[in-house]
Amino acid sequence: MREHPNEEVRKIQFTGKSTYIVSLPKNWVIELGLKAGSQVIVSRQNNSLIITPKDMAKPSPPIEATIIISNTDNPDTVVRKIISSYLVGYSSVVVRTKDERISTLQRNSIKELVRRKLVGTEIISESSNEIRLQVLLSYPELSVEKALKRMCLITVSMHDDAIQALRKLDKEIAREVVQLDDEVDRFSLYIVRQLKAAVQNEKILKDIGLSSTRDCLGYRVIVKFVERIADHAAKIAEQVLLMQEEPSEEVFRKIFEASIFAKTAFEEAVKSLFKRDYMLAEQVLSKAKTIQILESEAIKEIQSKTKQADIPNMRMILESIRRTAEYASDIAEIVLNLNVNQVIQTN
Repeated sequence: MREHPNEEVRKIQFTGKSTYIVSLPKNWVIELGLKAGSQVIVSRQNNSLIITPKDMAKPSPPIEATIIISNTDNPDTVVRKIISSYLVGYSSVVVRTKDERISTLQRNSIKELVRRKLVGTEIISESSNEIRLQVLLSYPELSVEKALKRMCLITVSMHDDAIQALRKLDKEIAREVVQLDDEVDRFSLYIVRQLKAAVQNEKILKDIGLSSTRDCLGYRVIVKFVERIADHAAKIAEQVLLMQEEPSEEVFRKIFEASIFAKTAFEEAVKSLFKRDYMLAEQVLSKAKTIQILESEAIKEIQSKTKQADIPNMRMILESIRRTAEYASDIAEIVLNLNVNQVIQTN
């Protein structure tokens, strides 16, 4: 029975004491150049079984990437190539010049990248014209969920510290918040690396703690939103560094109220993700619009009780708080999509 031009319905048969077999359409076997004795690879992807002729199976990607550079190349260009190799899933990356030395600026940029951005990566050898990087962390050691939880905790801490820095205009705390943004980026790159690998390999999917490839897309977007929230915490801190005077008690109270609202929305959205709680995510979405009212109230206080030179900075701080709440709403919406089966009845 034919369901589709490229589909056939076949019955599974039982033979012997422990073997199940299924026949293949003759014309498909001929078209693919197969015959009795040809080897095929049977793989499982979620609820599907896929049969691939062994000679046509995609080869495993090489574990080592070699990047040939010139010592005149922009260090940022070199760094981007390394990040791309890391995200694709290479376990080893070699940066090499043909004859010349790697420039001091390039070398320092690579070392800074490894230290600040690439989780589980170390420089294992180094010479005048070559630097070899090795990813030492395997997939099961740090799951997507654990890495994302860590990423979210750092982001909440950044937001809290940025608001604390605003209260007393503590520029030392503000600078610490800006530096923490690199830590969030480290986990972001690591999670994206895992998700890319999981889409292509169900074993890795299970190793990193996800149940289906469908989850990968949702988590990829959520990671980007968390990264954006951390960026806004850093932006709040950057505005604090530019301010001349502490905010008045009245102004800070309004900003703090909006800040608590936005942070709580983010925490609840993340909680709904890890608990797979559709109703909690829906509550976050329903409440999120309140941030616009809180922002308007704070702006009125700022305009009347803030030094003129600091008003643009305070407005930027409020914008970052509002964006935090909006990104929390976006996360909650993805949680709804991932867990819609909780509220759908199927016949």
